[in-house]
Amino acid sequence: MTPGVDLDDLHAFFLVVETGSFARAADRLGVAKSIVSRRVAHLEDQLKARLLTRTARGTQTTDVGALYYAKAREAMAQLEAAQEAVNDAMLEVAGPIRLSAPLSFGVSHLAPVLTEFAVRNPRIELDVSFDDRRVDVLGGGFDVVIRIGELTDSTLIARRIGHINGMIVASPDYLSQKGMPQTPDDLGQLDCLLYTNVAPGDVWRFVVNGEERMVRIPVRLRSDNGDMLLSAAVAGLGVARLPAFISSEAIASGQVVPILPEYNTTVPLCAVMPPGRSRTARVRALVDFLALRFANEVL
Repeated sequence: MTPGVDLDDLHAFFLVVETGSFARAADRLGVAKSIVSRRVAHLEDQLKARLLTRTARGTQTTDVGALYYAKAREAMAQLEAAQEAVNDAMLEVAGPIRLSAPLSFGVSHLAPVLTEFAVRNPRIELDVSFDDRRVDVLGGGFDVVIRIGELTDSTLIARRIGHINGMIVASPDYLSQKGMPQTPDDLGQLDCLLYTNVAPGDVWRFVVNGEERMVRIPVRLRSDNGDMLLSAAVAGLGVARLPAFISSEAIASGQVVPILPEYNTTVPLCAVMPPGRSRTARVRALVDFLALRFANEVL
């Protein structure tokens, strides 16, 4: 169809052709006859062609009008079929979902949940990437990206599906040598192990007496993987700030101990989506499933 053609004008033209009368077309549309006349006249102006002519027997198409009607009707049918296909896709829990999540969380918590979702929805095709890099949601072609922490990109759709508890840990041997810190400022005298995908530079954020405080830390080791930092903490290299889903087993076994538990943090676990894809049935179903599974867990 010609760029700039108004679909309301086109629909009015179709009805005039199909009913053979401007008056009957107006009745079908529930508008005044003059409105139908204006719409058809506007369409003819856009096309720079006469489409209809009045005769003693009513309104008929010109040769050009008959040709345009046939082609435009065919195009409209294809457009309507495409719209129906989109509507069906939006309602059906089927098709591909490309998802990314942080490596450690993906392996320990997300993998079994995704497997269960796939079993329950056999027409879903999952494409899963576990990567601690901060992936490009749009550029990477992802339908859903799981992120830990506060979000800054306002162009994306985000839904909180859970929360992550963060804690500071170190090995008993390391603390026996360096001493147990009593305040966040004491961390400035210790060797710190920094997770590079979240921390804003060589600082850790705390809330002290209701106010935010940024504590600059001396960094002994940096990594973009939490399991690496836990191994370093267990080996006595320093103090690590880690989510509970990484450190809880090591705490339970006594390999590391919590430090400054009154300053533990809670950050959101979010499903981030491009605006259009968040409305598809398959993506909604997955995000609802994740929220149901993680809402009451301590992660």
